[in-house]
Amino acid sequence: MKKVITYGTFDLFHQGHLNILSRARKLGDYLIVGVTTEHFDEMRGKVNVIDSTLERIENVRKTGLADEIIIEDHEGQKIEDIQKYNIDIFTVGSDWMGTFDYLNNFCQVIYLERTPDISSTMLRKSRFQIINVGIVGTGRMAPRFLEEDKYVSGIHIVCAYNPERESGDLFREKYEIPVYHEEYQQFLDHVDAVYIASPNETHYGYAKQALQAGKHVLSENPVAMSKCDVEELYDLAEEKNLVLLEGIKTAYCPGFQQLLNTAQSGKIGEIKDVEACFTRLADVESRERTDAEFGGAFLEYAAYTLLPIFKLLGTQYKKVEIYSILDEKGMDLYTKIQLIYEQGMATAKCGVGVKSEGQLVIAGTNGYVLAESPWWLTRKYMVRYENPNVIDVFEPKFQGDGLRYEISEFASKINGLERNTYKLTKEEIVAMSEITEIFMEKRKKK
Repeated sequence: MKKVITYGTFDLFHQGHLNILSRARKLGDYLIVGVTTEHFDEMRGKVNVIDSTLERIENVRKTGLADEIIIEDHEGQKIEDIQKYNIDIFTVGSDWMGTFDYLNNFCQVIYLERTPDISSTMLRKSRFQIINVGIVGTGRMAPRFLEEDKYVSGIHIVCAYNPERESGDLFREKYEIPVYHEEYQQFLDHVDAVYIASPNETHYGYAKQALQAGKHVLSENPVAMSKCDVEELYDLAEEKNLVLLEGIKTAYCPGFQQLLNTAQSGKIGEIKDVEACFTRLADVESRERTDAEFGGAFLEYAAYTLLPIFKLLGTQYKKVEIYSILDEKGMDLYTKIQLIYEQGMATAKCGVGVKSEGQLVIAGTNGYVLAESPWWLTRKYMVRYENPNVIDVFEPKFQGDGLRYEISEFASKINGLERNTYKLTKEEIVAMSEITEIFMEKRKKK
């Protein structure tokens, strides 16, 4: 008897899950299916499991494909199970390609091809839909989105769009996802929502057309270059009852939310100053260093450094000044933004050609919060006081590169589970766009 084993969360059970189990069943004579517990899912980085463990087990049982169902609840269990049940073949979907190669020492490992189309017809609860997402742009952010989306329930990547055929074809060959090159509307006809990861200057146009077509939008920052355009997009989304989310992933990370709560709890007294810095030495051939009109430090990282400032001091600043160090083409290698408030001040620094200490310091009347680089991922922060011997250290949980929290927020809002927008508000995005507009005007003059 040839024994096969596979594992999964099987949340919001759909056709893709059924296809995987059916293919796994055909590999041998006896199929064992491991269903993960909520606790283990959380430990391995799944951020928004909706169905209970018992519901997920029952959905697998109803297929009639599993000869035996077991529970997976700890790291290293796969090797234990393979040995315990004398397994001949371990199999999972191809989106995990290479991850479980180490199991070849114990049995044969087979990666099953991904399911190209998934519908929500298998769902028992119409309240939760499988969201078919299309990716706009096939550059460096698109692979990261593909890597992180598998940790979020209810999201399925069905296609991509890139008018540049060569880049799109390479993406299609590597990730086995259809890529559209010509009519953007044709691409939109195949999706429920879009993730926009194209060059900065194209975000507004792609977002507007998607919203007009009734599609939800998650866009990398900035979603538009002017306050007027940003307000237009948010008004359009509200009018059509669609989700428009700006991709500043720090805003959605649980550790950053905890940091904000700590700063505002009174532990450091009244907040009077916020300093945030985010720099990276970008490749001199990269878009960030070569695109004199839409590249540079400000458009790449300013939103991240402005985020904690607006969260903690508000958007009603009295004065803003922007200073930049430019290269020979007039593009900013390093930019400093200074904001003055009625009872406070703030500094935001960002760079693509100048390196500085990337930390976040929140100064208060009784102490300060210090989050060292990379604070925008918020894995650790400290609260310090006048007494140097008293230090409170916080190490919140953080999974992956943070993008999964942003994707989870997007899925939750579409499904009506998390309509509250406090993590990143329209008011805060509009305030960022006002400063972006000031910066772009200065750039045009130069």
